[in-house]
Amino acid sequence: MAYQKHDSAIVDDGAQIGEGSRVWHFAHVCGGAKIGAGCSLGQNVFVGNKVEIGNNVKIQNNVSVYDNVYLEDDVFCGPSMVFTNVYNPRSFIERKSEYRDTRVQQGATLGANCTIVCGVTIGSYALIGAGAVVNKDVPPFALMVGVPAKQIGWISKYGEQLDLPLEGEGRCVCPHTGEQYVLNGNQLSHQF
Repeated sequence: MAYQKHDSAIVDDGAQIGEGSRVWHFAHVCGGAKIGAGCSLGQNVFVGNKVEIGNNVKIQNNVSVYDNVYLEDDVFCGPSMVFTNVYNPRSFIERKSEYRDTRVQQGATLGANCTIVCGVTIGSYALIGAGAVVNKDVPPFALMVGVPAKQIGWISKYGEQLDLPLEGEGRCVCPHTGEQYVLNGNQLSHQF
């Protein structure tokens, strides 16, 4: 076995888990799940059948990754954060055919106890603050907080807030890496 699994974890037949990944206590990975290399699934994590998880993804304790959630490489899911897949659930109405896709792009961070309402895309390297509720698409490098979540700034690939306005023109250099960021309107681009 190319990955490590705690004795209390359940990995259903058919699940694909990459080399060097770790599945911790009481986790459950369904048979249709695809998980990349170098991932960590914390205690009590659930991964549904129609889920794709990239490489080096960290999913902290008590997170359920339901069907139609797609996590790209290097995504961080904080403790007890929440994904959904039905927009208007009712226990007495079957809505499995109405699942909405949720995409979290490379390097994004989803803070502890945040909620991601289904059908949105979280842009690469965005940071969602603890407890925020995201109900619309988030641009790359955006720093989002609150209920509902609103953008309060920009975040570097390294994870530090950048000294840039929310909109307009501007340039900034990450003090940790020396990488440059260019703001054009309401879009931030990253330059090496």
